[in-house]
Amino acid sequence: MRIGIDVGGTNTDAVLLDDAPAGGVRVLAAVKSATTDDVTSGIVGALTGLQADHPFSPTDVDAVMIGTTHFVNALVEARRLAPTAALRLGLPATAALPPMVDWPQRLVDAIAGRGYLAHGGHEFDGRRISPLDPDELRRHAADMAAHGVRSVAISSVFSPVTSECELAAAEIIAEELGQDVPISLSHEIGRVGLLERENATIVNAALRELAAHIVDALAGAVQGQGITAPLYLSQNDGTLMDVGYTRRYPVATFASGPTNSMRGAAVLSGLGTCAVVDVGGTTSDVGVLTAGFPREAAVEVSVAGVRTNFRMPDVLSVGIGGGSLVRTGEPGRSEGPTVGPDSVGYQLTERALVFGGDTLTATDIAVAAGRADIGDRSLVAGLSRELVTAALDRIATDVADVVDRMRISADPLPVVAVGGGSVLLPDAFPGLGAVHRPENFAVANAIGAAIAQVGGEVDRVYAIEPGRRDAVVDAAKQEAVDRAVASGADPGSVALGDFDEVPIPYLPGNATRIRAKAVGDLRLERRVTR
Repeated sequence: MRIGIDVGGTNTDAVLLDDAPAGGVRVLAAVKSATTDDVTSGIVGALTGLQADHPFSPTDVDAVMIGTTHFVNALVEARRLAPTAALRLGLPATAALPPMVDWPQRLVDAIAGRGYLAHGGHEFDGRRISPLDPDELRRHAADMAAHGVRSVAISSVFSPVTSECELAAAEIIAEELGQDVPISLSHEIGRVGLLERENATIVNAALRELAAHIVDALAGAVQGQGITAPLYLSQNDGTLMDVGYTRRYPVATFASGPTNSMRGAAVLSGLGTCAVVDVGGTTSDVGVLTAGFPREAAVEVSVAGVRTNFRMPDVLSVGIGGGSLVRTGEPGRSEGPTVGPDSVGYQLTERALVFGGDTLTATDIAVAAGRADIGDRSLVAGLSRELVTAALDRIATDVADVVDRMRISADPLPVVAVGGGSVLLPDAFPGLGAVHRPENFAVANAIGAAIAQVGGEVDRVYAIEPGRRDAVVDAAKQEAVDRAVASGADPGSVALGDFDEVPIPYLPGNATRIRAKAVGDLRLERRVTR
């Protein structure tokens, strides 16, 4: 038995699952509760709702999986971030573009960001750019301490090829600042590409203090319900990480919301390749599934104005959801109503017309059209049929445009609609075909969290000697499998998923970038109660 929870901007969704007799999973209970300001109490409410809907013994729960918006919201809102230093190893190279050179100033201020350049780093084939200078690093550490730095990000040129410099520098910095100051290393976080990898590492470092607090709060919320099962959090790529990993790498949770929805859509619909439209309370997120996993972004992803290159799904969002504001337009103008992008968010039950509020929202439109039955229908009986139809047409047009932009070929691409707000979508998109709404579509995000697997990935540039290509590829694939098992995957279930091999002709030595990803089912230890 597993519990999946997904914390969104408007609702916190939860499901209780077990294994179906014929294979797959069975939904025993599903609830939605309003996301609260502190989020954690919303999780408690969701767990309480599950217990009321389908009573269960907390000792029968084998695992709890949570997808949360805590960390990405903290970055977007530039709050609760630790004073952070960014140490880059690469001198005399890279001096022209210091750390955080392309960051929004408000974020630099929010983390009291300080950048440091030092000698070190490697070429792609492992040759040193320059040796580390321990005295130089100690001087930097002394300056960090003098300015109240509480978290450090260390990046080195081509550290995904060899992590030697980052590890050695981390030892020196830890000796000077003390073991209580967390240190984030770029080779553990980002991919090849110095500035984007460095940015991701700095963001991770700025979130480390918050991660410790949030993980403790989430664990406390679950344990407070008597559940002692292991707790996992969802990653950007649709796989799981334990709480210890989350403390070290909070950036890995940034896109867990849309990823969970897409993974849930795959399980509920039975479609491995399709477009998924997840309509929540604030936005509609559109992504594409390939072999049951979200298609990953091929270029760097900007988060709160910061370019990064960690694993993120290729998702486009439009400001249309159940809480979106509907404006009727000015009298005499022909444009018709607009929907979004602003939303009442988690205040939907206070501000929407059907709940006695004074704000016309997309939820009011859905109720007036007979597509939803929440609140008091009589409160929207006065809305004109023309307004309701025009608003629904606007929603369909705007969302269909985003779906069409996500296609990379003219081949038919099935569309699966999930999320509570998907009742706003039509039964078919012009030019795209029917819209599938599987059973339990409203809580697909929580289901995606509950059925998430465990993954391991290798992304590295190799100098491949003549006749050694097969051996290098096999070693990369095996390393990905080993990483998945080390992360908690059942060894018997691990299989290789994505694999890319791209020659880099502008580098010498037959340089080739190899990316291998392996995925397996979470290894759950059966606990016997006495």
